[in-house]
Amino acid sequence: MVLGVPFDQMAWLASAICIAGAVTGLLAGLFGIGGGAVIVPVLFEAFRILGVPEAVRMQLCIGTSLAIIVPTTIRLYLAHRARGLVIPRVMRAWTPPAVVGVSVGALAAAYAPAGVFKLAFVLIAGAIATRLLIGRASWVIASDLPGGLPMTFYGFLVGLASSLMGVSGGALSTIVLTLYGQSIHSAVATSAGIGVPITIAGTLGYALAGLPHTGSLPPFSIGFISLIGVAVMAPISSYVAPYGARLAHALPRRWLEIAFGLFLLVAAARFLVSLIA
Repeated sequence: MVLGVPFDQMAWLASAICIAGAVTGLLAGLFGIGGGAVIVPVLFEAFRILGVPEAVRMQLCIGTSLAIIVPTTIRLYLAHRARGLVIPRVMRAWTPPAVVGVSVGALAAAYAPAGVFKLAFVLIAGAIATRLLIGRASWVIASDLPGGLPMTFYGFLVGLASSLMGVSGGALSTIVLTLYGQSIHSAVATSAGIGVPITIAGTLGYALAGLPHTGSLPPFSIGFISLIGVAVMAPISSYVAPYGARLAHALPRRWLEIAFGLFLLVAAARFLVSLIA
C-alpha cells in the first residue's frame, strides 16, 4: 500500500502519468500547446483512484496541469524565439490581459464549485476539437490582427479559458491568430510564448487558491498543485517536446489534428457524463 492505495493501482497510475507526460511533450512540439488537455483528464482519473474529494479534484487537476507545463512552454518559447517566429506585438498586447484572465480563473478556483471547471473543459475542448476536425485554412476573419480593445479582449479570453481548463492557451491562441491571417508557424510560435506568463501566473494563482482547502487535498500538495504529479510528468513532457517538432515533419499533420480532435471529444464527453451523473 502507498498512501492507502494498492501497489497495482499505483503502478497503473505511475504508468498512465508517464505516458501522458510523453504525449504532452509530443503535442507541445506538434501544435505549440502545453498539453494540458491531455494532462487534466489523466490526472482526474489518477486523483479519483487516490480518493481526492470530488469538490476539489478538478481544481487540483487544473492547477497541477498548469505547473507541469511551465517548463515545456518556456523551452518551446525559447526555441521559437531563436528562429524569429514569435510575433512581438501580440506578446505585448496579450500578456497583461492574459495574466488578468488567469487571475480571475484562479480566484474562481477558490470559491466556485467543481462543476464550473468541468463545464469549461467541455465547452473549450469542444470548440478546439471542432476547429481541428472540420476547420479549414480558408476560415479567416480578417487579413491582419485588430488593434486596441479587441486585442485586449482576446488576451483576456485566452488567459481566462486557459485558467479554467488547465492549459497554456496554445490551441486557443493559434486559432485566433490564424483566423486573422497569421501563418501557422508564427501562430504556433507566438502561442508558445503567451503560454509562459499564463502557466506561471496560473501556477501561482492555483497554489494560493487551494491553501484554504489543504485538509481535503492529498499529501505533498501546495494549494491546488500536486508536487508528485509535477515531479513525475514535468521532466518527461519537457524532454519529449523537441521530438514532437521533429515528428511533425514525418507524419501528415491532418492525421494528427484528427487524432487530437477525437481525443478532446472523448475527454469532453467524460466530464460531461460526470456533470450529469
